[in-house]
Amino acid sequence: MELKLINAQGQSAGNVTAPDTVFARDFNEALVHQVVVAYQANARSGNRKQKDREEVKHSTKKPWRQKGTGRARSGMTSSPLWRGGGRIFPNSPDENFSHKVNKKMYRAGMCSILSQLAREDRIAVVDEFTVEAPKTKLFAQKIKGMGLESVLLITDGVDDNLYLASRNLINVAVVDVSHADPVSLVNFDKILMTKAAVEKVKELFA
Repeated sequence: MELKLINAQGQSAGNVTAPDTVFARDFNEALVHQVVVAYQANARSGNRKQKDREEVKHSTKKPWRQKGTGRARSGMTSSPLWRGGGRIFPNSPDENFSHKVNKKMYRAGMCSILSQLAREDRIAVVDEFTVEAPKTKLFAQKIKGMGLESVLLITDGVDDNLYLASRNLINVAVVDVSHADPVSLVNFDKILMTKAAVEKVKELFA
C-alpha cells in the first residue's frame, strides 16, 4: 500500500510504502462499529445515582385514609408512583458500562479503519513534525501551511512543545501511536502521520 508523502507546504513529495496487513484490509463495518462503541462505553464512569423509596426524604404518614375518599389508596408519598417519589430500579454509582473486546479484534478493527482511511485518501505522511517553541501560533501556522483544518497528528513521540502548542486548538489533536484510538480516527477529517509513526503502527498492528 502506498501512502502519500507531503512536505511542509502540503504538496506531494512522493509515496511511502506501508504494510498491506495494516493499510490494505477489507472494511469490516460490524467490527469497526463494535470497537468504536466499546471504546466509548469503556470511557464512561458509572457515577449516576438515583434514590429508591427508602432514600427519598418524605414523611411515612399515610396521605389519606384507606377508604371513603374516592381516591386511590396510598400508603406514603415516597411511592414510585408519586411525583418526587423514589425510583423502582434506581441507577447505582457502581454501574459497569465496560465492553470486552479481544486484542485480536481490536487490532483488526484498527487496521480496518486505517485501511478505509487510506482508500479515501485521508491519510498523509510527513518526514517529521516539530515546532521550535511551545507556541500555539507556530503550530497553527504550520498546519495551515499544509492546507489542513481538522487533523489528527500521530507521531512516534509527543514532546512538550507539540503538546503545549496544540492543546488549545479546536479540531486538532496530537497523540502518540500507542494512544491512537478508533473514535479519533473516525472523527477527524485528515490523519497526518510521521514516517516513524508508520513504522510503529506496523509493529503494533501488523
